[in-house]
Amino acid sequence: MKKMMAVFTASAALMWGATFTGTITDDMCANADHKDMKMGSDEKCVTECIKSMNGKYVLYDGAKTYALSDQKTPAKFAAKKVTVTGTLDAKTNTIKVESIAAAK
Repeated sequence: MKKMMAVFTASAALMWGATFTGTITDDMCANADHKDMKMGSDEKCVTECIKSMNGKYVLYDGAKTYALSDQKTPAKFAAKKVTVTGTLDAKTNTIKVESIAAAK
């Protein structure tokens, strides 16, 4: 019974959305560490990797990186801490983004 409740609770969270807090970065510097790139600010590095190297925006929570379904909204949050609301597809590790806001 406990196992069924855990599965139900996890399924419900995925269906109704959840919040994920972390830093918007690019998939080339997925751990949000841009020092080795020597491009200046983290924001500049993220922006350049997206524009010039066909990178994708991702969310890094300090331990894990999540792909983001929305690749337009994260642009204004490059290298910033945010809260993403959405549903996680565990198979692809992609958050289907409902909204992104600056973290408090």
